[in-house]
Amino acid sequence: MLYFYFFFLCSSSSASSVLFSKTYAIMVDCAPLYYLDHRKKTPSSLHSLAALQDERAPSLHPINTNPGGLHSAHTKQQFFHNKMAKLCAVLCLLLGALAFLAIAAPGSSSFVERQGTQFVLDGSPYLFNGFNSYWMMTVASQPAERAKVSQVLGEAAAAGLTVCRTWAFSDGGDGALQISPGVYDERVFQGLDFVISEAQSHGVRLILSLVNNYKDFGGRAQYVQWASNAGAAVGGEDDFYTNPVVKGYYKNHVQRVLTRINTITNVAYKDDPTIMAWELINEPRCQADYSGKTVNAWVQEMASYTKSLDSKHMLEIGMEGFYGDSMPEKKQYNPGYQVGTDFITSNLIDEIDFATIHAYPDVWLAAQDDASQTAFAQRWMWSHWDDATKILKKPLVLTEFGLSKKDPGYTENLRDVYINAICTDIYNLARSGGGSLSGGLVWQVMADGMESYYDGYEILLSQDPSTDAVLMRQSRAMSVLAHTMSKPAGGQVGHADEAVAGEQEDGVAHGTRLHGLHVRHVHARDGKGSSHP
Repeated sequence: MLYFYFFFLCSSSSASSVLFSKTYAIMVDCAPLYYLDHRKKTPSSLHSLAALQDERAPSLHPINTNPGGLHSAHTKQQFFHNKMAKLCAVLCLLLGALAFLAIAAPGSSSFVERQGTQFVLDGSPYLFNGFNSYWMMTVASQPAERAKVSQVLGEAAAAGLTVCRTWAFSDGGDGALQISPGVYDERVFQGLDFVISEAQSHGVRLILSLVNNYKDFGGRAQYVQWASNAGAAVGGEDDFYTNPVVKGYYKNHVQRVLTRINTITNVAYKDDPTIMAWELINEPRCQADYSGKTVNAWVQEMASYTKSLDSKHMLEIGMEGFYGDSMPEKKQYNPGYQVGTDFITSNLIDEIDFATIHAYPDVWLAAQDDASQTAFAQRWMWSHWDDATKILKKPLVLTEFGLSKKDPGYTENLRDVYINAICTDIYNLARSGGGSLSGGLVWQVMADGMESYYDGYEILLSQDPSTDAVLMRQSRAMSVLAHTMSKPAGGQVGHADEAVAGEQEDGVAHGTRLHGLHVRHVHARDGKGSSHP
């Protein structure tokens, strides 16, 4: 029966090949126990099949079935105890594999939803590990380049990365989706159609962002310029949040995207469960009003409008996590300044389903030493997790973090240490808060042959096996954790079964203590705009 389950799992998903190969090795080693127990005799010769894992297919090696007198009572007892321990290990690995597959299974027709501080899918807690690939629509708008999208989604799915955040905007300029207000390039829209369709086929869900705060891909500045060209009385970029003409342009874009009928699947975006959530704006900021009130009023208006068009999908703002004036005591957690957002007030809006933060402390605190930056990073994650659990009573997602190859002294090992530290904190806070910190999205994954898109943060899973292994381990950890949590009841937080979670975490290399974050100098992300104040 164990072999039946093993081969079933292997045929179900390529994403679990590493886990299954380890399971297979243990099961093969336990084969003598099956024969000794069920046939009541020692076979004349037993052979290890573990060598079949080696692609070079070496010759099979015989097992000595009677080393030093196997048939003594003491040796037999020790033999059986060892084999039973390994069988228990097999069962634990299979449980983890089943959990991994249940989270990553492609083709789910259900929407991810929020209940209290948890995400749920088909009534069960939903935790995830994911990634950013902002470029997907732009690349997919060129049919000859679509293999790059397929490569990244396939490799991400194999690593258990089940959520991708990407852009559903490109306003003005070359290769734009929205050429001018209300005028769209069908070729680029079909690129987004492909991204959604391909994500569905790989079991990856999408968070689609609807506009940029920065000038990259148009952003707020392009909307204000369009309004100015039309004769509207506008000043700077911050009029994006208040000018009625500009707000009308934005609402039109939201409507066009949400009601788009996918030319590949024939499903309207607003009806497609492949999309996990909409994001109102990537990293909103407002220099005209640092209190956060201007952005908050805009969020309230646009969140209500978006939900009036689509009540099936979740909605988030796209904030970095900066605190505003509503709770002055929270400002101590900011990196010494405000950016015109109020994390608490805006995320308390009923139409907002979950909160987001980004973590780039070395950009925000570039003049401080590593120790200060590390302390800030730990406080940043903890304070927002505490807010999400106690004040917002909504899930929290770390939607951006990464380490740049442009950093002085960069090595791949440093990046792996950094990513593992962030992932460990995500796991531990998710476990402590019953899933309120529901996942993280690394910035960012790319495909082969995309050198022109490199921003220093690029991760090529096929070429960076150690980083791929770190991400795969986190995927498995979050998947197993989700399956040890009780189902939400009446919107209450479901907590992990501590005994089961404690047993599982050893197998996913996550401890119970929060790790210090190893953070080095992080440069602005060229593909999405600067994060400098």
